[in-house]
Amino acid sequence: MNALIVYESMFGNTRQIAEAIAEALQAAGTTVTVTTAANAPVELSGLDLVVIGSPTHAHTLPQPSSRKDAAAWADDEKKQLHLEPGAQDPGVREWLERVPVAEVNARFAAFSTRADFPLIFAGDAAAAIKRRLRKRGVHVDAHENFLVDFDSRLLPDEQQRARDWAVATLLPVTASQS
Repeated sequence: MNALIVYESMFGNTRQIAEAIAEALQAAGTTVTVTTAANAPVELSGLDLVVIGSPTHAHTLPQPSSRKDAAAWADDEKKQLHLEPGAQDPGVREWLERVPVAEVNARFAAFSTRADFPLIFAGDAAAAIKRRLRKRGVHVDAHENFLVDFDSRLLPDEQQRARDWAVATLLPVTASQS
C-alpha cells in the first residue's frame, strides 16, 4: 500500500501526529511519504491512501491571517512556542484548492489538532477538510481530532492515540482480521 500524509503545522503538534501516523503505517508495511502541504504533490495517482492533517484555527483550517496570529504567539517569549519552518507557507486550505482530488482512486482520511475543550467552542479542521473534499466529490473514510492544551502543546499519549487510530482505521482489513 502507498500512502501520502499531507500536513500543516504551526508549533509542531500536527507534524508530530503526522509522523506518528506514518510510523504506524510503515510498521504495517505501508510505503509512506510525509510532507507539508506547501511541498505536497498535486499528482496523487498511484496512491492507495491520502491522509490530510491541519491545526484548527478559529473553528476551521488555517488561513493567512491566522498563520500571522500563530507567528505572533511564537514571538511572545512567555508562551515558549517555536514556529515550525514553513509555518507561514501556504497550507492545507490552499493545497486542497489546487489538487485534482476527484480524479484520485485513493481512500482519504483527515485529522486535526485542536484545543482540549468542547468541540462546539474549539472547532474542527478535520471536519473542514472533510467538507471541502465532499464538495469536490470525494468521500473521507475517517477523521479524528488530536488534542493540545491551552499552551498549544500536545497532550500526553496523543501520539500513541494517533498510532492506534492509524492501525485501527487506516489500514485495510484483511481476511484474517474480519
